Amino acid sequence: MNKLISVIVALLAAILVAYSTIFVVDQRSHAIVFALGEVRSVISEPGLHFKLPPPFQNVLFLDKRVLTIDSPEADRFITAEKKNILVDSYVKWRIKEPKLYYVSFNGEERRATDRMSQIVKAALNDEITKRTVREVISGERGNVMDAIKKKVAEESKPIGVEILDVRLKRVDYVEQINNSVYDRMKAERARVANELRSTGAADSEQIRADADKQRTVILAEAFREAEKMRGAGDAEASQIYAQAFGQNPEFYKFYRSLEAYRNSFKNKSDVLVVDPNSDFFKYFKGSGASGSSAPAVKGK
Repeated sequence: MNKLISVIVALLAAILVAYSTIFVVDQRSHAIVFALGEVRSVISEPGLHFKLPPPFQNVLFLDKRVLTIDSPEADRFITAEKKNILVDSYVKWRIKEPKLYYVSFNGEERRATDRMSQIVKAALNDEITKRTVREVISGERGNVMDAIKKKVAEESKPIGVEILDVRLKRVDYVEQINNSVYDRMKAERARVANELRSTGAADSEQIRADADKQRTVILAEAFREAEKMRGAGDAEASQIYAQAFGQNPEFYKFYRSLEAYRNSFKNKSDVLVVDPNSDFFKYFKGSGASGSSAPAVKGK
């Protein structure tokens, strides 16, 4: 029985020893193999690998993927015109040389992140202090990011890190400057609005004056044409009347007298103080009055 137990224990020990000599490297990791505390090899290709059991050899795995440094708070910088701005940035990086990375940070990602944050902040300060706010925000923003990326990449090579990208997420004024900028923008917009209103009012008055002038001219021309047409019509009517009444002058006198009677006795309350024997009542008299008679008028 004791012999069987010894065999089982020896078998388990052999399995454990064999298991400790095998390790797997996947596509997301680098593996650093240590022999008695010294780096023996770096394995970046995925697959099954072998090593001596501890304590003769140990394995440390490092992340091979693209990592991000995203600062939780924006950093304050001073521009060339001595204005404070807040810059929020992020960095994309990965481990390029696992051995250098391990030597620099002992394989601790937090220490590497702190170191690269310092490098990025120093590069941002160098570039922003050379430029104005307008250049940083819009004019040369691409150039600023390229210059920062180049500087950070150069300083990150000795620590085994590759910088893939550096971006400025947000560039903003500090609160005090924001208020003054908003007030200046508000005043500028108000000035432009007042200029537009003044220009519009002047154009409106000009258009109204032109419209009134055109109205006066059109009415005057229309009145002139109307008077010409009325005069031509009156002349033509007078000519027709003259031709018509010239054929029977006595009938013309009779017609004009009837018109005078109609206008004189338009209302029942009208009163005339006239000699009954005057020529006004000539056609009220009989046919023998004053040696003249009313023109014969046929009627029903």
